[in-house]
Amino acid sequence: MSVENLITQHIDIWTSAVQTKSTAGRGTSSKLDLYGIKKLRELILELAVRGKLVPQDPNDEPASVLLERIEKEKTQLVKEKKIKKPKKLEYISENEMFFELPLGWKWVRLNDLGEWGSGSTPKRSISEYYGGEIPWFKSGELNQDYISESEEYITELALKETSVRYNNIGDVLVAMYGATIGKTSILSVRATTNQAVCACTPFTGLVNTYLLLLLKAYKSRLVGMGAGGAQPNISREKIINTVTALPPEKEQHRIVAKVDELMKLCDQLEQQTEASIAAHQVLVETLLATLTNSKNAEELMENWQRISAHFDTLFTTEDSIDQLKQTILQLAVMGKLVAQNPADEPASELLKRIAKEKAQLVKDKKIKKQKALPPIADDEKPFELPNGWEWCRVQDVAMFTTSGSRDWARYYSETGALFVTMGNLSRGSYDLRLDNLRYVHPPEGGEGSRTKLEANDLLISITGDVGNLGLIPENFGEAYINQHTCLLRFMPECKDRYFPEFMRSPWAKFQFDAPQRGIKNSFRLSDVGDMFLPLPPKQERFRIASKIDELLRVCDLLKFSFSKSQATQLVFTDAIVEQVI
Repeated sequence: MSVENLITQHIDIWTSAVQTKSTAGRGTSSKLDLYGIKKLRELILELAVRGKLVPQDPNDEPASVLLERIEKEKTQLVKEKKIKKPKKLEYISENEMFFELPLGWKWVRLNDLGEWGSGSTPKRSISEYYGGEIPWFKSGELNQDYISESEEYITELALKETSVRYNNIGDVLVAMYGATIGKTSILSVRATTNQAVCACTPFTGLVNTYLLLLLKAYKSRLVGMGAGGAQPNISREKIINTVTALPPEKEQHRIVAKVDELMKLCDQLEQQTEASIAAHQVLVETLLATLTNSKNAEELMENWQRISAHFDTLFTTEDSIDQLKQTILQLAVMGKLVAQNPADEPASELLKRIAKEKAQLVKDKKIKKQKALPPIADDEKPFELPNGWEWCRVQDVAMFTTSGSRDWARYYSETGALFVTMGNLSRGSYDLRLDNLRYVHPPEGGEGSRTKLEANDLLISITGDVGNLGLIPENFGEAYINQHTCLLRFMPECKDRYFPEFMRSPWAKFQFDAPQRGIKNSFRLSDVGDMFLPLPPKQERFRIASKIDELLRVCDLLKFSFSKSQATQLVFTDAIVEQVI
């Protein structure tokens, strides 16, 4: 079986698989499928420019004869002063010939195939150069195979007085700067470009659509040429020196036709996959909503059992597993994750006891008196709580909230106390990231000593990426924080896992996002104490934390299984591509 038939068969099998998933209502296509289609496109292009996509025809005029004609054409164009005499480039060495040539093909440099030139930018200060009728393309506009309308236009005066190059209809453009390197297009109109674009006017016998797909196939190589600098760029010189294999002219047409045919199949497959991913997303969101809409823990467990029977088909992407985790945390703070026990002391009693303890701490001058906050009105409560729970504010269960002091730089050292910054906090987790630790030697009794950390202190980022968390574990040692971090210390009876779990729940995230002000995200220190907290009875808090652990372990196992499968498939996909090439 030929390579082209193998590819077509592979696309047919893949299409059938996607349709089967969709028909079955499982919607298990993932970003991995899209990655596979991307690799398939790359494979098609690579096989095309290696002569492996269509069979060679011994009756075709060989590329060597085509090159002889091109040489004569170049000589005549130089003689007529239509082009400059091309620069003589080095002969192609054997180590530049990276595969065995098919019948009738010939090794060349891109310089042999056309006249290459880069554009320029007329002076912006001369307004007469802009607003004309001549299209002027920038590299970011090379988004389609054929382009005709540019964002900006220049005048005949600019064409006359500057070095801007006027390119012909059918010229092939390739981007040379930054993130756009390797983007390609064919001009449908006469046009100019800026200096970030190189244009080629192909010589007779080089099919411009073949050159387009050739440059697409070489995109990763072009990007590689520009690597190494702060701003990756390639030059016209690098492009024209690039070695490639030239097919006979007739085979160029056959290759282009076959690539078009296979790319259309890839387009269809991609559309089906994207539709399947979208359907999967809706399915996951709908089913997870049945959990949050459960009336109580008993109904929740019934719905959970129904969904858990289909975990292997529902939660097949990292996004869907993360959604499941967030749903579990939201159920926890809504009081739906575990059953209530009427024998538990209600949260209202705990709040009374805490109020008395805080009053005594204020009297003993161990904490400052907190500003009284208004009670939470019924219309402010986002959901109804179970019996025994109470709506309160974070301030009601906190000993205090504070942020770190400034000017820690003078105390930096190689050893000493740990200095915890926003970089040590986590998104969606309260585990500290300890891969990048700093140390400080603060003076005894200095201003920074007020933020000396204790076990079970919760840290929250309040600038930039608001809501990142870190929970200080037991035996952490002496440690301090900077001014971008909030230290939330709970009352002794509230130093348990429910509260950090609340802080990473969707309801907490909503509150972190709501009051952010200014150009930079900001969350005032006082906003932490203002947050609405659904408070369960003490014993239920322990049951909730235990259930969260149990269910998140299931999620982690799902994610591990998915990641392992994904890694295997990625290696397999890449290996197939390498083997075919």
